[in-house]
Amino acid sequence: METIYEIVQIKQVVLESQVNNKVIRSPEDGAEIAYEFIGQDDREVLLVMCLNNKNRVIAAHRAHVGSINQSVAHPRDIMKSCILNNAASFIIAHQHPSGDEIMSAEDIQVGKRLKSAGDLIGIEMLDALVIGERNSSRLRFASMKEEGYL
Repeated sequence: METIYEIVQIKQVVLESQVNNKVIRSPEDGAEIAYEFIGQDDREVLLVMCLNNKNRVIAAHRAHVGSINQSVAHPRDIMKSCILNNAASFIIAHQHPSGDEIMSAEDIQVGKRLKSAGDLIGIEMLDALVIGERNSSRLRFASMKEEGYL
């Protein structure tokens, strides 16, 4: 029997967006950018925002699409995006389609796990955000950093 070898190439597809060159100075800035990408989705989506050393967004990546109430991505999926984009740091965000921004115990556990993975390879996770709904002009969200989990 003949042996067949498969050659796999890892590549990144880049789509231009207005988010490039936005600087994140606060959790609110990160939440607004995340809302632009995933705020209206009907199921949980985990977004990775890759930042340069001046906290300028250099890439935003939908790392995982989950169900209506769950999205769990493996740390390698998040780190792959950061490494391919030469990120100095990153922020993760996911939304709750219910509009509720309260973090679950699982959200906190996943955030801490991703922070450890980033620390291990030298790419700092600055925050983990849960995006809720927008009421009039105010976006509801929760920040693991502000809540003392990171």
